Formats: sequence, C-alpha cells, structure tokens
Amino acid sequence: MTGSRAMVGGVTGAGGCRLSYDVEGPERAPVCLLLHSLGTTSALWSPQCERFRQSFRVIRYDVRGHGRSQPAVGPYTLDQLGRDALAVLDAVGVARAHLCGVSLGGLTALWLGARAPDRVDRIVAANTAARLGTAQGWADRIDRVRSGGMAAVVDGGIAQWFTERFRALEPETVERFRSLLLRCQVDGYAGACAVLRDADVREEIGQIAAMTLVVTGRHDQATPPALGDLIRSRVSGACRLELDAAHLSNVEQADAFTAGVLDFLRR
Repeated sequence: MTGSRAMVGGVTGAGGCRLSYDVEGPERAPVCLLLHSLGTTSALWSPQCERFRQSFRVIRYDVRGHGRSQPAVGPYTLDQLGRDALAVLDAVGVARAHLCGVSLGGLTALWLGARAPDRVDRIVAANTAARLGTAQGWADRIDRVRSGGMAAVVDGGIAQWFTERFRALEPETVERFRSLLLRCQVDGYAGACAVLRDADVREEIGQIAAMTLVVTGRHDQATPPALGDLIRSRVSGACRLELDAAHLSNVEQADAFTAGVLDFLRR
C-alpha cells in the first residue's frame, strides 16, 4: 500500500446533477463507499472515518440535494441515486467497492447489490429496509416540508434518530445533527423523500450475491429490527448486528458500529 492522500472532487451524476465527494486513505487499499441517510450529509460518517481509512480507501459523497451537492429538480428515484453512486466510483477510477449505507444510503446499497453486482464487494445495510414506511406517510412528509420548511420536520427527525437517553447524554452531538437537518435544502429533502415513497426492492434483493451485513437498532422506530430481519431472510448468507441505538446507530453506538463493520469487511 502507498501512503494516504486526501482528495476532494465533483462529478456529474444521473440527469446532470453535480455531486461532491471526498476520498481518504491508502491509495491501493480496498475501497469502501459510504452512503449517508436522508437529511444528513457525508459528515454522518465522521465517527468512522479515522478508523476506516487505516484499512480502506474511503469515499464519501453528499447525496443529490444534500450538503455540497446540487438540489436537482425532483422528485428523485432510487435508480438515480444508484447511478449517482456509480458515477462517483467512476470519477475516482474504482471498479469495485464495499458499500456501507445508513437508511436511504443502505437502500441505495441494496439497489446496487441487485442491479450492479459487478461493482460491489461487500454490503453493510444499516438501519434500513427494502420497503421503508408507507407511500402516504412519505407524501405527507413531503407536503409538510414543502409548506413549513425544514423546521417542520426537525423535532420528529431528531426523536427518530437518537434515543432519549442519548439526547440527554450527548446534547452537543444532537444539536450538531439538528443544525445539519435544518440546513438541508427543502428541494433535496423532498426529492429524497420521494425515493423512499416509491422504492420497493423486496423482490430484487433476493438476487444479491455479495456478502451482506444488516445492522439494526434495538430502539429504531423508523426502521425497526423486523425490517432488517426481512432483508437478512431474503439475501442469501446475510448476517446481522443489532446495536443498542435508534436510527443513526453509527453515531449513537459509534464504537460498536465501527468495530462490527470492520470485523465484517476484514473477514
């Protein structure tokens, strides 16, 4: 392995949307692509990056309409998000990568495992589902954010992301994520909600051949453990890691998440 070199770049994703990405870690190490959740940015992975980049070439990018990436006109589709991820890999010159995604990012990783198997080594699908929520629930969320802005969804988002215990113990972390959600662009948030409204890969995931780790949060109300069990039952050989956390388990149980994922990816 050669030494570590950081790189910041941009690439045009599906439909002309400009995506911003960062690359860190040894240049000849195996690649791990990190995919963040709805309403966050690639900063979601800050608790993992230092340890991950010791063993992997780590690529993070902001989903369209989030962070530094453009808020392309929505609604978005899961196919677009999957092709965006492939565009990022192509821009960095990566043929295959491990995929590690939380929530919306985990759903995107499952899509890639089914639709682009030649680009995927192993998959970590965390706090996600093959079918997440209901169409009406997401339609209502879109209406709410369109009429009231991000402030209309921030309290509910924080309550789902972290347990009450964590909110009391780590107020600075919680406040940082509250600010992150408030800064999310309405068009980007609503566009990504449309992905979750429409996406259903329950049948497709049976095609996934990649080794897969399903991470669940014991207190996750957005994607309860039963939804992770469904993924595990349909992806041949998939294993599961349950953490004492709510929806953003990689933040609330950062050490256990990092250790569990690294153990899986190094096997």
